[in-house]
Amino acid sequence: MSYFVQILLNGAHNGALYALLAYGYILTYQVTKRANFAHGAVFAFTGQNLILFTSYGWNTLYMIFPLALGFGALVSAFLSFTVLLLLARAVFPPVIDRSPNTMIAVSLGVAISLAEIARLAADTKDYWLRQFFAQPVEIIPVWSVRLTQIQVLNLALIVAALMALELFTRRSRTGRNIRALADDPLAAQMLGVNKSAISTIAIMTGGGCAVLSGALATFYFGNLGFGAGLVFGLKVLFISAAGGFSVPAMAAGGAFAVGLAESLWDGYFPTIYRDAALYMLLTLLLALRAETSLSQMR
Repeated sequence: MSYFVQILLNGAHNGALYALLAYGYILTYQVTKRANFAHGAVFAFTGQNLILFTSYGWNTLYMIFPLALGFGALVSAFLSFTVLLLLARAVFPPVIDRSPNTMIAVSLGVAISLAEIARLAADTKDYWLRQFFAQPVEIIPVWSVRLTQIQVLNLALIVAALMALELFTRRSRTGRNIRALADDPLAAQMLGVNKSAISTIAIMTGGGCAVLSGALATFYFGNLGFGAGLVFGLKVLFISAAGGFSVPAMAAGGAFAVGLAESLWDGYFPTIYRDAALYMLLTLLLALRAETSLSQMR
């Protein structure tokens, strides 16, 4: 029993990272109505730059590790939010009202570009972040179930972030405007909603979820590969599509469940088949959703 609970707690941490990433993806989708592969790329770009600039601060500027880590986090956040601002103001607006394939091609191009920029900046070397807050914390002492300090910290930060996002989208005027644009863009604009400004806020906020998730994932794992952006982008796209694109909290809940399922699979089955099984399950859910929609239309 203790082994099962330990697996679930580890899955809760990974699921929380997926949940934050999925929540941000839906915020962006609500104003673009298009698949966006750049979301996962921003996630990975943040982590890769955090590692690179922390290493630069430590090895070149001779900073102590906490200062180097803060330096890496600040520079990484600045670069990521600069990319998000460019996407929100210059890249996405011209293609949002065009064919869905146009947005897919553009966001895929952005994802590949960000991955290549990170790879070239690192000279194709894999840098690793030094471990910190790795001491175990007893969660259930009777069963010796533990999480590391960084896992507990990440979980607390993600729960706080998701609660703040829910308050923002449910209670604030800007959040109501985002939901209005998601439901009926034309009617929202006729009632005075500034589509350009609200879309920018939604894309920046959704992208901010990817930035935070990328930083927290890097703090825990210590490394993000150059292909991580496409992998995580595709995974969150499938999760969001299977759960529906209308409610961010539902997408976050589905993503959390996927994190638990992945952890259970790793605990009891060969890891090499995990992603294949996950994509098969998500594809089945998509097919069932499509069949249900067709039945309702008939």
